[in-house]
Amino acid sequence: MLDWDNARVFLAVARSGQMLGAARKLGLDHATVSRRIATLEAGLGVKLIERRTNGCVLTATGESFLESAERIETEMLRAQAALSGADVAISGNVRVGAPDGFGTFVLARHLAKLMDEHPGLNVQLVPLPRAFSLAKREADIAVAIDRPVEGRLTVRKLTDYTLSLYASREFLKQHPDATTAPEQCRIVSYVPDLIFSPALDYLGEFGLAGAQKFECAGMIGQIEAVRSGAGIGVLHDYCAPAFPDLVQIAPERVARRSYWLVTHDDVKDFARVRLAHDHIVKTAARLAKRFVRA
Repeated sequence: MLDWDNARVFLAVARSGQMLGAARKLGLDHATVSRRIATLEAGLGVKLIERRTNGCVLTATGESFLESAERIETEMLRAQAALSGADVAISGNVRVGAPDGFGTFVLARHLAKLMDEHPGLNVQLVPLPRAFSLAKREADIAVAIDRPVEGRLTVRKLTDYTLSLYASREFLKQHPDATTAPEQCRIVSYVPDLIFSPALDYLGEFGLAGAQKFECAGMIGQIEAVRSGAGIGVLHDYCAPAFPDLVQIAPERVARRSYWLVTHDDVKDFARVRLAHDHIVKTAARLAKRFVRA
């Protein structure tokens, strides 16, 4: 007979990739987590997890069991939400994954209002890395720059946004030709082999692919580099107005992209997830004019 408490520990280990991380998440000690996994494996008569020096890896059987355990978890969460009532259903954690630009300049500034309205809700804002899995509950909601085409996901377009060329006032004093010939200046850009989407590869659209570059992996780092005078940068138009020392140049050069709001079908109907989802949609709609340069 399957003991759900042991299966819950298994899910934590599978998602964190290590016993210690799972122990911290569950508020248990390492020995208890290890013992629970051993008991689960003994009860099922199979090996689910291989313990390695750098963490834990699921066996093929473990991968299969993970899908079953997640389905069980989903049904238990649904039952809990249905039985607890509306007030309890909108308490607990909601994890939102987002690119650093949107996460920092939009969500970090506007998600607190949601918690003001629902004191029982705890919102977790996490960066969206190259590899990210809603199915493994690494987030309940994700803001993506590519529309997902696979998986049991509910997807809606959140907003379009534009990117333009910016430089600091001091940089322009030293490089007056930058406004007409930005390709002759140093460009602050992404690290090519670290970008996780073709949508982030936009230098060619600006005619800057061949320029000298100072490469930063994150958008926040790129903004600070441009502000410091390291070069010209392709920045989000909704971010730049927060920095009066930045000046938009070559306005005829612009790139247009989109954000997509994604939830896994297993959790999309949970009250706390719906609440956060709808709040993000309303926030994007309210700020719509800021995302796209006229």
